[in-house]
Amino acid sequence: MEAIEKKRILVIEDESHIADGIRLNLSIQGYDVKIAVDGIEGLEKWRSWNPDLIILDIMLPMIDGFSILKTIRQEDEKIPVLILSARGDTKDKIKGLRYGVDDYLSKPFDLEEFLLRVERLIKKKTWYKGDKKQKKSVYKMFDGSSYDFGDNHIDFISFKARCAAGEIVLTEQEVVLLKLFIANKGKPLSRGMLLTAGWGYAPETSTRTVDNFIVRFRKYFEKTPKNPVYFISRRSVGYIFDHD
Repeated sequence: MEAIEKKRILVIEDESHIADGIRLNLSIQGYDVKIAVDGIEGLEKWRSWNPDLIILDIMLPMIDGFSILKTIRQEDEKIPVLILSARGDTKDKIKGLRYGVDDYLSKPFDLEEFLLRVERLIKKKTWYKGDKKQKKSVYKMFDGSSYDFGDNHIDFISFKARCAAGEIVLTEQEVVLLKLFIANKGKPLSRGMLLTAGWGYAPETSTRTVDNFIVRFRKYFEKTPKNPVYFISRRSVGYIFDHD
């Protein structure tokens, strides 16, 4: 198999001999590989490293693989995730598919089959990234280094915010959506527009992803999340960000 341009693969696996074997074989194929040995470390490296593919075990210390997958899908519905697990029964596979896994391979697995599945998922990520870049470029984004509204302060350099919830660290996707809202202050933004600009989705895509982010923004920035004054819903339209 040809060496592939370096793509990032995060392996969340607590069995060191399996993780080391995966890293060795993927590195030989030209991938950049990082290992996380428990669920907490896995989520931290996913957020900070921005991998192109996640290889995920189910039985992990701290946080199990299904909970990790569910958390990832709340923020990113397109990053490919491959579950590698000794638990290969139908119920687990159905649960993985319900939570949004792209592929499922039972242990022990054939190395050549595993590498071919990885290659396919990496190509899938590449297609999404190209499509996303093309669609996002048409939307106006705030390009300042910081922004203040009410008692809230957002630092777009450090990805940190001081707000009603205290000091928080924002994810890359949160920053993208906040910049979009700020650049279009006072203007209604449809879910379709937010999906297209933030994720590269087709506007007709049906998903609750945007709504989940709005709930999170309200917890961060609103003094009373159930009675928001900054991130306002508009029935049949979408959302408006505004402030004095």
